Amino acid sequence: MLDPYTASASVITANTEQKIDGLKEIIESTQTAMLTTRSKEGHLHSRAMAPASSKEDKDLKFVFIANNASHKFEEMRQDENVNVAFLNPSTTAWASIAGKAKVINNRDIVEKYWTKGTGAWFGDLKDGVHKGDASDPRVSLIEVIPEEIRYWYPTEGKIMRAVEIGYDALTGGVATPGEIRNISPKEIRHHD
Repeated sequence: MLDPYTASASVITANTEQKIDGLKEIIESTQTAMLTTRSKEGHLHSRAMAPASSKEDKDLKFVFIANNASHKFEEMRQDENVNVAFLNPSTTAWASIAGKAKVINNRDIVEKYWTKGTGAWFGDLKDGVHKGDASDPRVSLIEVIPEEIRYWYPTEGKIMRAVEIGYDALTGGVATPGEIRNISPKEIRHHD
């Protein structure tokens, strides 16, 4: 095995619910996600997005409020395959969600996710139509429907991670202070 870290970190003990809870823990601990789309030339473009949430959401929903006049919408029309990534820099926990982007323009659904502070990203254009509120036609939701989820969950605290990494660096061992967890399409469907 030429990648002993991945082999060791991929041995997990968590069941489906524990894996989903671990994923939600990572997402809740971050304030920003990176949404990656692909251009028609095949270039990958990532941008920071603030996840939107609703108290009614119980399933694995990845929703973002965005300006549909922005370039990412053109890219999603060309290729609906996207990736959403989360990183908690204090724990180094990360999550990568591969899925399909779905654009939602339904005003009732937009209103469900809208917050007063969101308007600052749109601004009132003073034309009576583009008011920077939930009724603004520029406002759309991007829902990423997950097809595959992979994440790294720390099983050791920060100090123990450092000790393990230091020890394994000195002894030639492989540090695995966490687990690489996969949530399969079947587990995703079962949870929804």
